[in-house]
Amino acid sequence: MSAAALTVALAGNPNCGKTTLFNNLTGARQKVGNYPGVTVEKREGFCHCRIGEPLRVIDLPGTYSLTAYSEDERVARRYIVRENPDVVANVVDASNLERNLYLTVQLLELERPSVLVLNMTDVADSRGIRVNDKILTDRLGVSVERTVGSRNLGTDELAAALACSVCRPAQPFTLDYGPEVENAIAVLQGRLSANKLEYPARWTAIKLLENDAEIVELVSTLPDGQSMLALAGNLRADLEQATGIDPEMLIANQRYGFVQTLILSAMAADDSDMKTTSDRIDAVLTHRIFGLPIFFGLMWLLFTMVFTFGEYPQTMIEDGFAWLGEFIGATLPDGGLKSLLVEGVIGGVGGVVVFLPNILLLFLGISILEDSGYMARAAFLMDRVMRSAGLHGKSFIPLLLGFGCNVPAIMGARTLDNPRDRLVTILVTPLMSCSARLPVYTVLIAAFFNDAIAGAVLFSIYFLGIVMAIVMAKLFRSVLFPGESEPFVMEMPPYHLPSVRSTLLHMWERAILYLKKAGTIILAVSVLVWFLTNYPGAAPEESYAGIIGHFFEPVLTPLGFDWRIAVSLFAGFTAKEVLVSTLGTIYAIGANGDTAMSLTQALAADPMFSPVTAYALMVFVLLYAPCLPTVAVIRRETNSWKWAGFSVIYPTLLAWVMAYAVVQIGRLIV
Repeated sequence: MSAAALTVALAGNPNCGKTTLFNNLTGARQKVGNYPGVTVEKREGFCHCRIGEPLRVIDLPGTYSLTAYSEDERVARRYIVRENPDVVANVVDASNLERNLYLTVQLLELERPSVLVLNMTDVADSRGIRVNDKILTDRLGVSVERTVGSRNLGTDELAAALACSVCRPAQPFTLDYGPEVENAIAVLQGRLSANKLEYPARWTAIKLLENDAEIVELVSTLPDGQSMLALAGNLRADLEQATGIDPEMLIANQRYGFVQTLILSAMAADDSDMKTTSDRIDAVLTHRIFGLPIFFGLMWLLFTMVFTFGEYPQTMIEDGFAWLGEFIGATLPDGGLKSLLVEGVIGGVGGVVVFLPNILLLFLGISILEDSGYMARAAFLMDRVMRSAGLHGKSFIPLLLGFGCNVPAIMGARTLDNPRDRLVTILVTPLMSCSARLPVYTVLIAAFFNDAIAGAVLFSIYFLGIVMAIVMAKLFRSVLFPGESEPFVMEMPPYHLPSVRSTLLHMWERAILYLKKAGTIILAVSVLVWFLTNYPGAAPEESYAGIIGHFFEPVLTPLGFDWRIAVSLFAGFTAKEVLVSTLGTIYAIGANGDTAMSLTQALAADPMFSPVTAYALMVFVLLYAPCLPTVAVIRRETNSWKWAGFSVIYPTLLAWVMAYAVVQIGRLIV
């Protein structure tokens, strides 16, 4: 790739369609969500436009302003301010200009070359909103491009405009803040101009008056930095005394005033019917009384669909692996190679791959709910429940993401401004049942529960994860992190039909990831488990795996589990699917090569198991220590080994207590 590629930063508010435009420009397949936190780290791709050099496109997390509060907003701000991209593609929602243009004003004050991208113009048109591009260009001094990201319209024109933007000198933009503020800016600007700064002196002066922490730190390193900070402090105090308003608020009010004036001249809207289709749908789905029951009903339908419709392709794949095992078993002579292939590889990897249809159906349902805009409403509905646990309503977004995978879900906690809310959310997110646990539930439910209640049993496990996350959050908030949560403010995106292409691509990517994991981590662990279970050549109970399992068995005996479950749980720490592959390997070996018996049949025939024991095992798998990658990301996000270790110990203790309770209560009932 050319080293001369122009760097384009895609910046804008959450939900303005940046990631969709990024995908259109670069051909990437990043997940597009409808709530903040979908992009928590900047992403990079290349665009080969028809004019000039290729563009290096950076997709930044959504931010409402350059005064960053949450971690993902800091990522966006630091890139724009410090990395100095060649041009900023400032993406705004054309149907919600007033809120989006606040960031635009801040970007222009930073004197970065910019292109204003009016995205979602189809939504604006449907609402009768008309935007005058020429007035925006004249008043802001930037070129304006129209796009409809969801239909890939205007992408070529945008790429050409970005490629040409550096050929045109940036038009100066100066917002008049009124005589008092302007005098203070002039004083600070004069002092700052004497130093060699990497940022414009006027922008830096404004940031000092806003008492921006990062700019204060930067100025403190200058030779006369301390005296300038003292001067800025005096000027802020004088401004507050003269106007009666905090300078940061005073500056923000002026920006909003400018934006409102600009809107009045550049935008017109029909007001004959202010109630949109989204408003009408919200009247039902976010109803004060019926909203939550509808949400839980949709979740129940999703899990029932996963189990019911996934059964048919699952049986076909299972039969295919059974045939393959029989074929290899009949072809190869008895010995180590035959045992490795039939018991280790087919018994282990095959036992995981059969659950691919269930995984895809789960992601199909979640993707449709996300892309339609409903999941943002779910966070709004759950705000009351979250608040009762002392959590922020935004915490529900990482928890929802946890249904897919705990790793990005924990990174999604960056959207939380309050460090206490963020840490508690990180600690309880692994209690949400990720898709990697689904194969464990599926095989146990198929073995011990009939079809009529299978979906309900699966739903109950997922629901238990939500309940335990809320209970533990309440406990942590009361004991470890007391204090009030901040108010919940989140924008509701308009409803729209999910893109078939986006949904299918998302399912395809999940399938590839799942199969890659089966072919790498799970294969490696299956072979290792086969070795540990076959050597030093004695019976399985006396093998290395048996020794390890028997060492931990006393801890699990009160739960009704034996050494085989101990080995599987231990292996499942690498990745939860490995738990199933380990069981597959152990039971295949235990069956003395009877490959016609699937893992489901083998478990159902094991006298150790009962429906109560199976449910207790599901509860244990739901709650016990998160997988190794999740622990690693907790360490990174908290910058603390202490919290990473805590995230392993407390859920394992919780899992034991809850599984024990299930066994004891179950014995009383059954």
